[in-house]
Amino acid sequence: MARKLTREDILDLIFDSDAESDSGSDSLSDSDEEARLPENLAGCDRSNEPAIPDNAVYASEGAVFLPTWTSDLFSPPDLDFDNTGKGVQDSQTNPSEADCFKLFMNKPIVEQVVQETNRYAYQLKESATVPGKLAKWAETTVNEIYTFLAAVIVMGLVRKGSLKDYWTTDPLTQTPFFPTLFSLDRFQVLLRALHFADNTTANLRDPLNKIRSVFTSLMATFGQMFVPHKDLCIDESLLLWKGRLGFRQYIPSKRKRFGIKLFMLCDVLTGYIINVKVYTGSNTDITHTPGLGVSGSVVLTLLEPYLGRGHTLYVDNWYTSPTLFHHLLRAKTGACGTVRSNRKGMPRFRDKMCSGEAEFKSCKDMLAVKWHDRRDVHMLTTVHSANMSPSGKIDHATGNQKIKPQCVLDYNKKMGAVDKVDMMDSFVGCTRKTLKWYKKLFFHFVDLAVHNAFIFRQNLVRQLVEEHHTPRKPSTGGRPPADNPLRLTGRHFPSEIPSTAQQGKNTRRHCKVCLTTKKSLQKKQKTRFMCKPCNAALCPAECFEKYHTSASF
Repeated sequence: MARKLTREDILDLIFDSDAESDSGSDSLSDSDEEARLPENLAGCDRSNEPAIPDNAVYASEGAVFLPTWTSDLFSPPDLDFDNTGKGVQDSQTNPSEADCFKLFMNKPIVEQVVQETNRYAYQLKESATVPGKLAKWAETTVNEIYTFLAAVIVMGLVRKGSLKDYWTTDPLTQTPFFPTLFSLDRFQVLLRALHFADNTTANLRDPLNKIRSVFTSLMATFGQMFVPHKDLCIDESLLLWKGRLGFRQYIPSKRKRFGIKLFMLCDVLTGYIINVKVYTGSNTDITHTPGLGVSGSVVLTLLEPYLGRGHTLYVDNWYTSPTLFHHLLRAKTGACGTVRSNRKGMPRFRDKMCSGEAEFKSCKDMLAVKWHDRRDVHMLTTVHSANMSPSGKIDHATGNQKIKPQCVLDYNKKMGAVDKVDMMDSFVGCTRKTLKWYKKLFFHFVDLAVHNAFIFRQNLVRQLVEEHHTPRKPSTGGRPPADNPLRLTGRHFPSEIPSTAQQGKNTRRHCKVCLTTKKSLQKKQKTRFMCKPCNAALCPAECFEKYHTSASF
């Protein structure tokens, strides 16, 4: 058995490694195998572990990457990206707007919505003490849900204060399109019963159980229909929600501040949304990677299907770290992004710098940049060299063209895809205020599907209505239309009331003035004449003049 080394022997081994030890055997073995360490040093054996690069160390096993930074020139590696066969993966020739939309919001997804909506409507009807509008519930269908989605999309184009305003009969603000699709009661009951999961079999441990199946199916179609180009970006989006919700987030830098946080992976060239993850706290649907934290794990989870293909990723300083970029580079994926100066593994730069001045530090895998514009900007990249390039802007103080680091120019150009999606959604999004968070999230996913389809919403609505809508029977009752203020202006002439099938040539209608006057005795007087622009039946003599000249008749 090998003799244990004394304290003096250990010090000799450490400080005089070239000297031969006189303990143990007199000579080294002639074989290629290394001599076995004594028992008290057996735990120090590292012969079976992979070698660590000369310019980097790890704080602990599988943890933070700590590179050694120098001022040497940095040459980014060639990631060899194959750009053939990228883009939309659909074999249809000249598809319509409705066909593009149905690539994402396809029939199986809508059939599931129909099934769960009908089930939930009956559950509401059975549990309610006073069924109300649900008492006349009729099962919905695929055609009706597609028509319902068409109406919701139009509401994003035509903004009004309340839902009832879309069915108003006031000539100033009425929109005749909506009453042709649904009655107000039917639309409200569909919105009330809209559901996406069976409550009796739902997994209550899943925060997204109310919408999980629809969300998973929709994200699957997003990934299947498009192969991304080289440049990708990841950023967070915030869906406004101020109600009570366990995973509601507060982000002061966002305009909406409160809401549901979404991590979105976008294609830079087209703005296509490839994948979305909903942040639900500690049980967010991501694969946690040791040493990367939540932000790095989000990146690797979203990029998992695209690692090893030579993509370049752009991220902001919430995600960027030397450890993450080292992981990505080992997976043949480049990265560039702003970075916090106090991130572990970042180099130290000069404290004071003049405007426009830049300092570069490099290691074997990446380049770190500090550039001073109006304030200090820190960048980290594995795909750029230490170059300054013209920005296309003129410095009015000197008259010279402004120059910036190339990584800053590329970051400003390629990082805004998610913000652009939010901007477009703010103009025409169909997301409505609702008491149920999962309904608002569903309508937001409808907006994302329309965005990915690259279509005009007006044409989409027309085609969905033409294909799926069954014309409604005209209303036979209800309140009379509100007073038309245009009756006191313009040119008005009496004309005969068009004949109907029941009355024929003797078609008559009640005179509006005789029936509703407040200045004399009301009477039910029928007449053969009317004013077509006002759509009012009027006696041709006094009543016609009173109606078009008196504000109150």
